[in-house]
Amino acid sequence: MHKQQVMARLAAAAALAMASFGATAQSVSFVEPADGATVSSPFKVKFAVSGMEVKPAGEMAANTGHHHLLINGESMKAGESIPFDDNHLHFGKGQTEAEVKLPPGKYKLTMQFANGAHQSYGAGLSKTISVTVK
Repeated sequence: MHKQQVMARLAAAAALAMASFGATAQSVSFVEPADGATVSSPFKVKFAVSGMEVKPAGEMAANTGHHHLLINGESMKAGESIPFDDNHLHFGKGQTEAEVKLPPGKYKLTMQFANGAHQSYGAGLSKTISVTVK
């Protein structure tokens, strides 16, 4: 390989590495409760998101949205509207924590981040944990 080819490849690799380094990964996580926790009702749920900004429902800026908690539900496909019912809790004021009341039992809690129109960002911005309410 000629020196110019080597230098061109190194420059391209460096540019790609810089672009990747600058990109912020988008994800959500539960700060609490921990996966597998046993909790007493009501219990605190704390949400975290990275690579996106929490904004109230109705605001439709890029890379923004708000949290939803799905009780015994699955991650929703990107673009799907999150229903308004007892098993789909909306935090449209931009809340990042809430007190949740559930009767005793085992539950799957799925956090789903969605845009200002309550349309899911998909599985990449979803996280599921299990809890037992005593």
